[in-house]
Amino acid sequence: MDKFKTIKKDEIAEIEEKRSKFIANIFYVENVEEVENIIKQTKKKYYDARHNCYAYIVREEENILKKFSDDGEPSGTAGSPILNVIEKNNLCNVLIIVTRYFGGILLGAGGLVRAYTEAATKSVEKAEIVEQELGYDIELAIEYPEFEKLKYYCNKNNIKISNIEYGENVNCRIEVTKQEKENIFPKNGYNTKMANILKYNIIKEKYIRK
Repeated sequence: MDKFKTIKKDEIAEIEEKRSKFIANIFYVENVEEVENIIKQTKKKYYDARHNCYAYIVREEENILKKFSDDGEPSGTAGSPILNVIEKNNLCNVLIIVTRYFGGILLGAGGLVRAYTEAATKSVEKAEIVEQELGYDIELAIEYPEFEKLKYYCNKNNIKISNIEYGENVNCRIEVTKQEKENIFPKNGYNTKMANILKYNIIKEKYIRK
């Protein structure tokens, strides 16, 4: 799978069902360690809530990792419905946490499934869906007079500059798709429309959001 759908940035949505408040946070994540940190932070943020139920799908290298938690709700009424929303929308590298503040009225299993599904769905609807595809993290060096030209090219072509270091030359790290790499670094050299590149090095393959 060289390409899949994910979200551009984190979003939050909220619903109310029989006085219970359901707050759905959807996060872009790249690995399980990041997922676990966000879950801890979210539980700390909503420390007074009764439940923080979640589900995620993350791609780590060639593995697709899925997990969900009902966090004290009856089995199958919270985490699984949230995961179903992620799968139904064909999303990956996404974590959804639905926090519930109990309103004093029991919803029953069916009511809980509907509420958690609705809250998770609203968070997905609020998020901007983008594509993530296999590409490269590339380090390159340019002379100072070429830096503005490089920034202009990257901005115009939606290429992320992830790091800049100033030394004898300007050293940058950029994130490009496979097609963008071929455009910038054809077999016979490099594309001078981007900048006069002194040298470049492919650091690693990685998934790039567009």
